[in-house]
Amino acid sequence: MGRTLSWSTAGESHGKALVGILEGMPAGLELSVERVDLELARRQRGYGRGGRMKIETDRIELLGGTKTGLTLGGPIAFQIVNKDAVIEKLPVPTNPRPGHADLAGCQKFGHRDVRAILERASARETAARVALGAMARQLLEAFGIEVFAHTIELGGVAVRADAFEAAGGRRSELRDKSNFLSLDPEADARMRERVDRARDERDSLGGLFEIRALGLPPGLGSFTSGAERLTARLGGALLSIPAMKGVEFGLGFESARTPGSRFHDPIVPLDPPGPWGRFGRTSNRAGGLEGGMTSGEELVCRVAMKPIPSLKKGVPTVDFESGESVRATYQRSDVTSVPAAGVVGEAMVCLTLTAAFLEKFGGDSLAEVREGFEAFTRRIRAL
Repeated sequence: MGRTLSWSTAGESHGKALVGILEGMPAGLELSVERVDLELARRQRGYGRGGRMKIETDRIELLGGTKTGLTLGGPIAFQIVNKDAVIEKLPVPTNPRPGHADLAGCQKFGHRDVRAILERASARETAARVALGAMARQLLEAFGIEVFAHTIELGGVAVRADAFEAAGGRRSELRDKSNFLSLDPEADARMRERVDRARDERDSLGGLFEIRALGLPPGLGSFTSGAERLTARLGGALLSIPAMKGVEFGLGFESARTPGSRFHDPIVPLDPPGPWGRFGRTSNRAGGLEGGMTSGEELVCRVAMKPIPSLKKGVPTVDFESGESVRATYQRSDVTSVPAAGVVGEAMVCLTLTAAFLEKFGGDSLAEVREGFEAFTRRIRAL
């Protein structure tokens, strides 16, 4: 029986720290804290970010779950200390900000203290998710699986359609050099101009990022119940990120406009056989998912992020006490954080895929997981 991976976070945006707990990781995985910190640093990058990124230098402090750098098989606990830990000193906004959780959260919990809502609803919480995903990523990489996100559109400025394919083996290098974590240097200049214009107009911008997962075996997830379908699990994980408004896999929404004869990916014999046996596809319009399961092709998903609702020009709202129309209080924010959202999206995909991987192959130790994976590989190649 496979292991069950679960995670949770705690903490407020300007509280003492963010806390994360990851349960279900097998024993014996060499866990690199430095790799986790690199992912946290990548989340803080991106042209158009706000002042908070200049204050914080995110690092994790492991509190439990490892010894001599190896996972023990129990819960892994960590914290990310906030330098800007001033929650008790910050003023309470007198009005709810449209686009945030402010009003609905106050109505839900009976508050007029908007800060009681916004501190937890803040995207600052995603730093802990990135740390969790960076741990899960290290298990996937032990089995040759790569998860890679890049920005494909920002404020209406799009990268070239074949940016991922054109980048080839230079994709990590190109992304690292980009202020927008994109793979198209020519589009970067146009994105920068768009962000500068939005900043001058005291506005904010949304965009799109794409996530690819390479090296996935077929059969992760299941068709046997709706809750087990990996399509639903990945979609739910990505839409749980603040400000995400849409997710598509493969051809996505365009599939609704495409005849079946030109959408479904033909199955063909492979000679010689591929890594997953003697069958393959001539295309990947399904994005690596069929029947709620991985197909053995690349997982391809794209996520739409709305413009950040904290903008300097403000949006019409009402004052809690007087009920009069006012402009929403501006809280320190970014012009855009689409590149950072891609890093968070990577983390959520890593967590979801690792959970499905351990359900399929998992044991209490990394050695047992490897035995299960290798047995499956032998069996599928014999089909």
